[in-house]
Amino acid sequence: MILLAHELRLLLRQRLSVMALALLATLSAASLILGMSEVQRQRDAIAAIPAAQAEDIAAVADYVDRTKDAGSAAYYSFHPTWDAPSALAFAALGMRDVSPYILRVRALGLEAQIYDGDTFNPELALPGRFDFAFVLVFLAPLFVIALFHDLVSGEREAGRQRTLDALPRGGRSLWRRRSALRLSLLWAALALPFMLAAAWEQVAVGAILAVLAVAMAYLLFWAGVAALVSRLRCSSVTNAAVLASAWLLLVLIVPTLANVAINAALPIDQGAEIALAHREEVNRAWDIPREDTMRRFYARHPEWSPSAPLGPEFHYKWYLAFHQNGDESVAGRVRAYRAGLEARDAAARATGWILPSVGVQALLMRLAQTDLAAQLRYQDRIRSFHRRLRTFYYGYLFTDRPFDRTDFDRAPRFGGDIS
Repeated sequence: MILLAHELRLLLRQRLSVMALALLATLSAASLILGMSEVQRQRDAIAAIPAAQAEDIAAVADYVDRTKDAGSAAYYSFHPTWDAPSALAFAALGMRDVSPYILRVRALGLEAQIYDGDTFNPELALPGRFDFAFVLVFLAPLFVIALFHDLVSGEREAGRQRTLDALPRGGRSLWRRRSALRLSLLWAALALPFMLAAAWEQVAVGAILAVLAVAMAYLLFWAGVAALVSRLRCSSVTNAAVLASAWLLLVLIVPTLANVAINAALPIDQGAEIALAHREEVNRAWDIPREDTMRRFYARHPEWSPSAPLGPEFHYKWYLAFHQNGDESVAGRVRAYRAGLEARDAAARATGWILPSVGVQALLMRLAQTDLAAQLRYQDRIRSFHRRLRTFYYGYLFTDRPFDRTDFDRAPRFGGDIS
């Protein structure tokens, strides 16, 4: 401990090292504050849903109560769904930064509603929002390079290496102590702000320990790279240049090339193309006999076939039927699109076993429940809710039951806590 305290005093005399540690701690704290602010903004938006929903439904109910038409209720009523952020989401915002976490749906065709705003690439992510994951993955290696590039070469260039090697507990023991001290201080600069933020957000202890372990493992990797470079016995400037090149390759260039390779190897349609195909199928229904639409619908949903035949006037059960036919017409494309996304995601995670930067980012997103799997689970919950919504309105439309103001209270509610 005395030797470590002595090494700490020596390190604190190095102004650049102290400034580097202070800057890393500042960046870490800033990223956490921004992450917490974004998550709180999302929570506030979700918390505002009930009041806004009550106001919207009241306006629709005033109209529907006069007509008693369940079709109008189904057409004009929007029903909110939401994906509340996890306690750890502030550390790695992941796909919450690029995909919707609130979606208002109607009892009409669902696939177009889901994919109309689908503009993200949920596979291997490139640098995104400034959060703790960004600081750890992209910036922390630069601080490792700053503190480790001249650990041995600096002493050699100053003419002190032979003397230090000859001292009791010098040589390799000395370099291990200095490496451990620098590594611990770098880890503390990241860990202390994170632990404070995690305690504030009431993150589970297991998740906190997992993130701290990931951070230490990633710093150890870069310290190991610096140790390998120091074995070349080059100058400090050369060491810094080699390590900076390694950072550029391992953190930016190779992950980008891997992203391009994954996209080329696993081509998929975009979600917007599914929305377009759905819209074309729905629009086509206006140009074909209504009996053909209903025959196709009843073939898949015979439980509604006892409904009275269509008359010459417009009926919402035909309208909702061809919207559901539209959903079913693109079901194969939806499955293929999802399988493609999952294949890309699996390929990206496999890349993480080779590229630590990719692996660490993917692991943090998984711990924070902000990855592709979390987004797909949210879509599954939307689809389940939408099925209940359709069944609810069909119970009125296909039996010609009147729909009044009190029936709005019987409509399904999306599951999940609003916090």
